[in-house]
Amino acid sequence: MSPTSSGPTLERGLSNRHIQLIAIGGAIGTGLFMGSGKTISVAGPSVIFVYMIIGFMLFFVMRAMGELLLSNLEYKTFADFAGDLLGPWAAFFTGWTYWFCWVVTGIADVVAIAHYVAFWWGDLPLWIPALACIALLLVLNLATVKAFGETEFWFALIKIVAIGALIVVGLVMIITGFQHDGTTSSFANLWAHGGMFPTGFMGFVAGFQIAVFAFVGIELVGTTAAETKDPEKTLPKAINSIPARILFFYVGALLILMMVEPWNLFSAENSPFVGMFALAGLAGAAGIINFVVLTSATSSANSGIYSTSRMLRGLSMEGHAPKSFAKLSGRKVPKNALMFSCMFLLAGVALLYSGDSVMGAFTLVTTVSALCFMFVWTIILLSYLVFRARRPHLHDASKFKVPGGVLMPYVVLGFFGFIIWALTTQADTFTALLITPAWFLVLGAGYLYIRRNPQHQELRAAHLAKVAHERYEAAAYRDAKSFATHEEEAAPRANENVHQ
Repeated sequence: MSPTSSGPTLERGLSNRHIQLIAIGGAIGTGLFMGSGKTISVAGPSVIFVYMIIGFMLFFVMRAMGELLLSNLEYKTFADFAGDLLGPWAAFFTGWTYWFCWVVTGIADVVAIAHYVAFWWGDLPLWIPALACIALLLVLNLATVKAFGETEFWFALIKIVAIGALIVVGLVMIITGFQHDGTTSSFANLWAHGGMFPTGFMGFVAGFQIAVFAFVGIELVGTTAAETKDPEKTLPKAINSIPARILFFYVGALLILMMVEPWNLFSAENSPFVGMFALAGLAGAAGIINFVVLTSATSSANSGIYSTSRMLRGLSMEGHAPKSFAKLSGRKVPKNALMFSCMFLLAGVALLYSGDSVMGAFTLVTTVSALCFMFVWTIILLSYLVFRARRPHLHDASKFKVPGGVLMPYVVLGFFGFIIWALTTQADTFTALLITPAWFLVLGAGYLYIRRNPQHQELRAAHLAKVAHERYEAAAYRDAKSFATHEEEAAPRANENVHQ
């Protein structure tokens, strides 16, 4: 997408505290609360290395995204710089794929929310909390972007308090030597039951299959760029704090869980958070964690509706989606795009009454969604590599350069290849891997139709001309830089000759 698209502008209503908490909320998925039991049961204590490696790799994706967004403050989302650097096809595929990712995830969240509410009101028809959730999300997002920011702020705060409480309670249990069913809470539980890699290398690999999905949404701050106050300060701060958040929220919490209780006692079906609070004798532990997971799922759906509406608006402004999606309300919110995305969430209401077999298929579809998130992360890295090649002057001027230079994107892309291989080792994830290309075939058909549009033809021609011009400028810049360096090196030698 072109960064210079004209039209009404979004409001920069997100403050520093909103961005920081949105970044935390994006980094802490519902999978940590509900899926960590399964991850621990298949990988054992080595799961901490799994989360550290994934977090390390995705940090570089976020740094690449940050450098690109800050190189041109007219970029609204990462789909914008993808289109600007890779071509109109990249904007189309990235924008629509990201929309698909969050819509499918949102449908899953609506189904989950309805079941979480049933924990307290079992006789309440499931369609009531599902519809109430969709209506609430629509109202919150139609108000102002600040309302979205405030909602995410408090949702993220609940997650932080829950994990902080788990760490404090767990430490008390470890220090006091809490005993349960013949086991004692101890630091030694990490290595005393088969070592750090008790399930072997393939068990370690299996941990990646599950854990990578817990990081879905980490790129969410990239869709807030156009509505962030002082993005040159807030975005770097949010991105740079990701490693510390991964260490505290993921590694810290999992270490505590496995020290309180040996890893081989964890169930893949139950939340280890509920189990630990129950062991501690905390009254209403199940209800408390149910509330935390409910807010986590609502936060995920809220983020999804926000990001899909901004992506649709960007697609519309470049002719990749209906023009009506670009229209802003009086509160500077893309209302048509919001309502379109919310309409698809209604599919979640239908799935509530579809039976177990459909729920199994639905789990498969959400795995496909997570694979599509990996596609988006890959596009971010490819955009960065092209940026380095064609706009070296902007990279040299950047105050937020990617650590490790041009090497790290290739390392992360290699890691994504490893993840894809890991997905082939299990039947359910392998099936999802085979199904995923169907989405890109649908997109490909849509793009072949769109590209015949005269507006799109002009867009492609303009992009090709810009690429040729930028390559010429990049070569001239490198030549001038090389010449200047040569002159600087030659100057001391010339001075030495004069003195001699």
